[in-house]
Amino acid sequence: MKRAFMLGASALCVFVLVAAIMLKVMPAPLKESDDIMIGSVATLVALGVVFVVLISTTKSSDVFFKKRKK
Repeated sequence: MKRAFMLGASALCVFVLVAAIMLKVMPAPLKESDDIMIGSVATLVALGVVFVVLISTTKSSDVFFKKRKK
């Protein structure tokens, strides 16, 4: 439970950080499409971080394939 909470909290922090950076980088008169793009990029980066953390912290050597019993 603690691992899931920490993973969710870190994903939220990454999302907020990327969204704040993109709001500073985008030119001043923001349109609705700019807000959608900022949210999409922030979501993509946050999910990428979650994926990398899950892959790197698993105990199994082969993450994508599971051996079946014969």
